[in-house]
Amino acid sequence: MFHEAGVGGDDVPVAGCARGAFENAEICATEPLTMLVNNAGVAHYMPLADLPAAKAAELVNVKVLAPTMLTRAVVAGMQERGEGAIINVAGMIAFSAPAAHSQMPRCAVYGGSLAYLVAISQTLSAELEGTGITVQVVCPGVVATEFHERQGLDMSRMPRMTADDVVTASLRGLELGETVCAPGVEDTGLLDAVFKADLAAFGAQSPELATRYRAA
Repeated sequence: MFHEAGVGGDDVPVAGCARGAFENAEICATEPLTMLVNNAGVAHYMPLADLPAAKAAELVNVKVLAPTMLTRAVVAGMQERGEGAIINVAGMIAFSAPAAHSQMPRCAVYGGSLAYLVAISQTLSAELEGTGITVQVVCPGVVATEFHERQGLDMSRMPRMTADDVVTASLRGLELGETVCAPGVEDTGLLDAVFKADLAAFGAQSPELATRYRAA
């Protein structure tokens, strides 16, 4: 059984987004789902200082709270059945945090929420190793859907991937065993280098204060 989860959007009040996440989670917990796709979307591209509190809360509810609660709701049943797939839809903006302002518009909360989806997907994939459950996060670039138009953004002149190609990449990525699926990145070695650097930094930590922070 398949369930595509979506809560929120421009017309849904903030409290309704959170309530919808918990209500959907309750439904998911009672169904024998074999696949969950967390694909709710809301953008609110703007610097944190300009982002209204209600929009910030909506963004976190839709992109962080909802996927977390829905995923939590289905995991136990999938473990009991020994199979399942969880797909979180994020985006390449998840990897853009180090970019200079001249390269990327500032959208800290939106970008941070996508980075969260990458992190939880990778961590959960490791947690569920050997259970028969596959976890994937899909990170496309700009996709040709009505998403940006609903946000008031004109992306008509920007090259965009089709939604069908994103779906094709995700399903093929599941077959290939990819936890992070980047449909528009030809050289997967680039992603591997990012993740290896993350682990190298994690493994290089020490209880000793690094010399650059010591008084001269």
